[in-house]
Amino acid sequence: MNSWIALVLTLPTENATARMRAWRALKACGAAVLRDGVYLLPQRDGCRALLAGVADEVRAAGGAAHLLRVGAESDAQFEALFDRSDGYALLLADITSAGAMLDAGNALDVLKQTRKLAKALASLIETDYFPAEARRQAVAALDDLQARAHAALSPGEPQAVARAIPRLAATAYQGRVWATRQRPWVDRLACAWLIRRHIDPQARFLWLTDPADCPRHALGFDFDGAAFSHAGAKVTFEVLLAAFDLEQPALNRLGALVHFLDAGGVEPPEASGVERVMAGLREAIADDDQLMLVASGVFEGLRVAFESEITTP
Repeated sequence: MNSWIALVLTLPTENATARMRAWRALKACGAAVLRDGVYLLPQRDGCRALLAGVADEVRAAGGAAHLLRVGAESDAQFEALFDRSDGYALLLADITSAGAMLDAGNALDVLKQTRKLAKALASLIETDYFPAEARRQAVAALDDLQARAHAALSPGEPQAVARAIPRLAATAYQGRVWATRQRPWVDRLACAWLIRRHIDPQARFLWLTDPADCPRHALGFDFDGAAFSHAGAKVTFEVLLAAFDLEQPALNRLGALVHFLDAGGVEPPEASGVERVMAGLREAIADDDQLMLVASGVFEGLRVAFESEITTP
């Protein structure tokens, strides 16, 4: 059985700002309305703190507020007030609609849409105090759509495997041929920059139509079976950072950016702009060597900017 906490309010009549702040706070936390001025949440530490904060603000503005613990006799009736099925149904409809239009030509647009849907889903989950099947369905559907969008944007994306990342010396990897899939996207472009900038300055690159055709003498990266590819939760760029002992603040921040643009997750503030630049470059430049050179300038600029932010007091 659940315990519940009720907030009984008399809002100040002459302070519209205080009333609006209270209403917005109660709506944001998903409090159920039992009647005018009476709001309900399950008895949990976070919920109690939220209602207590609203109560304090209302009292400070000249209103009245009381927190009451409510018995559990009405569990089923109260839980029904927090049913988020309608919200998940709307999200599922949007996810289905986005999936129906997905193709190679609009994969980037669909991927951007999935990020907006992910924020909406996260907001809904925050107030879903009694999760049920609808939540599982929505999460699974969005995960599937994101995976399909990434696959359409970057065909042949490698599957992550659980493996240890060896520690390597860059001196043993000089003047080598490095091979990856053609028409590179963010992870492969960032890897190429990192290899030439921090690992093998004389590196030469092969852009493979089919990874199965990778020459035996070449070091493959970012495809299944390559010498360097996704490992655990790390994308290939992050694997290279770890393997060659390059994990430092500016490069780690760049790694977080590459990770988001390649696999999703926590969105860095620069992500949207960098993604648009990379998408434009790939559309405008047909030659992969030239694309790598131009994109490398972007990654170098980001590294310098990140280092500047770290060293500036």
